[in-house]
Amino acid sequence: MAVNIKPLADRVLVEPQAAETKTASGIIIPETAKEKPQRGKVVAVGNGKKDHDMTVKVGDIVLYGKFAGTELKHDDQDYLIMREDDILAIV
Repeated sequence: MAVNIKPLADRVLVEPQAAETKTASGIIIPETAKEKPQRGKVVAVGNGKKDHDMTVKVGDIVLYGKFAGTELKHDDQDYLIMREDDILAIV
């Protein structure tokens, strides 16, 4: 699925993965107690800055901070747009 949003400079567009609905032991987590996801798939990447090339690429699964990025909704899909510096790791 192609997204027609192009991040600028060192920004990355991430599609968050769904929050866990069950614990490892099988207990179902209610909606009100679910943690905000901290993992997602990179959907679009900016061109980087003059002194900084982009490390992540489209399709990478990344980990990011709990409060990283700005939430946005496009075509009924939730996304986060964040600086590459907010990404903690590539999985």
